[in-house]
Amino acid sequence: MFKIFKSLITLLHLAIFLQCSAAQHNPHWWNNRNTIVHLFEWKWLDIARECEEFLAPRGYAGVQVSPVTENVIVANRPWWERYQPISYKLLTRSGTEQEFSEMCRRCNNVGIRIYVDVLLNHMAADQYQMAVGTAGSIADPAAKSFPSVPYTELDFHATCEIWDWNDRYQVQNCELVGLKDLDQSNEWVRDCLVEFLDHLVELGVAGFRVDAAKHMKASDLEIIYKRVRDLNVDHGFEPNSRPFIYQEVIDHGHETVSKYEYNLLGAVTEFQFSEEIGRAFRGNNQLKWLRNWGPQWGFLPSDHALVFVDNHDNQRDGGQVLTYKNSKQYKMATAFALAYPYGITRIMSSFDFTDRDQPPPHTNEQEILSPEFDELTGACLNGWICEHRWRQIYNMIEFKNVVGPAGINDWWDNGDNQIAFCRGDRGFVAFNGQQYDLRQRLMTCLEPGLYCDVITGSKINGKCTGKTIEVELWGYADIFIGWQEEDGVVAIHRESKL
Repeated sequence: MFKIFKSLITLLHLAIFLQCSAAQHNPHWWNNRNTIVHLFEWKWLDIARECEEFLAPRGYAGVQVSPVTENVIVANRPWWERYQPISYKLLTRSGTEQEFSEMCRRCNNVGIRIYVDVLLNHMAADQYQMAVGTAGSIADPAAKSFPSVPYTELDFHATCEIWDWNDRYQVQNCELVGLKDLDQSNEWVRDCLVEFLDHLVELGVAGFRVDAAKHMKASDLEIIYKRVRDLNVDHGFEPNSRPFIYQEVIDHGHETVSKYEYNLLGAVTEFQFSEEIGRAFRGNNQLKWLRNWGPQWGFLPSDHALVFVDNHDNQRDGGQVLTYKNSKQYKMATAFALAYPYGITRIMSSFDFTDRDQPPPHTNEQEILSPEFDELTGACLNGWICEHRWRQIYNMIEFKNVVGPAGINDWWDNGDNQIAFCRGDRGFVAFNGQQYDLRQRLMTCLEPGLYCDVITGSKINGKCTGKTIEVELWGYADIFIGWQEEDGVVAIHRESKL
């Protein structure tokens, strides 16, 4: 009897833990919206305007913003200086705390949630001289002295460098590229981190992207996450709502520190998704194999996986990852990521770069430029790429919202690199990755009628600016995608019917 009682208690504790941790997986979408866009290095008031004028009308669900904490000022202002905090003051090149607060309010008012890229693992690395921050704070990283927090040497792990990535101790206790490694088991460090996160919650954020999570013990992060306050009901969140958490854990499937150590605490960035989708749409793996896309590929469970075609780090690393520089294949991969029902999707919105360290577009005084937009197309100008404003991408956001939770059915492939599938009776998509035309009569699963292909155009005032596809009585349609066309995809859905 005692053993049975003990087992029941254990199960109860497990259920409570899972219930608590599961709440950190809820991104708090409005209605049927379900995709985040990373507005990399944008200013706070520019994001607020984008929420109101573009993201909400186009059906986006949230924005990931760049780090908000005061960072060290580095010569030539490379993008990565934002990842070298010097204090927890909310003053960066993106704006002031007041502007950040205004952004949160304005975005939440139109149903766009804000997720902050937070730096809990470290403080700034050694500088050639005394470090000066964007809010005027001074620190001595070499001495592990950050008086504006304050942190002293006692709050950090002993200095060592990571040279063996299969050594757990080094990965979680030594300094990542020289960044001073905080000791998250230290109660004072926990207090400071929780106070910082609590303040962001108070200002209206919906959650956090936790940078370098694999470099911190999951057991320490669990304590920190649980101590963070519930979301602020004044910003439209339900009572007792927990912050959404997604953690950067780079795991290629053979890492000593595994993504499966973190996914019960919150979602995890699924880097294998990015690599494999790039490999497929570069033509290095047949598209037909995407039929069982998801956990069967070694990926995390769908509701635990934050997925992306590229992110701000790996788009600079080369390899199999697709970026805006491979525009046709990039749009195809993004369309597949949004059409296939797997993962919590995030879209990258970049600035143009030719050098890995290049800062965002800026003035001669090194102030970040606000994006400018083409009056006719809405595309970004003046150095900003803004993939989220590409028609082929924002129309697939609508597709994903329309098809909702409907599953995959009526999969078709040619045994190679032409594929098509339905999402219930709500949407249909086809891809041509061959060096010859796709010309096929296929089941679309939609009711008869004329539909606007939302890849080549948009439905505006009942008319289509791109291709149209006629669906016949039993749901079949003649699908054509020329191999030399600008777009290698067609997509139709219930709401694109003319």
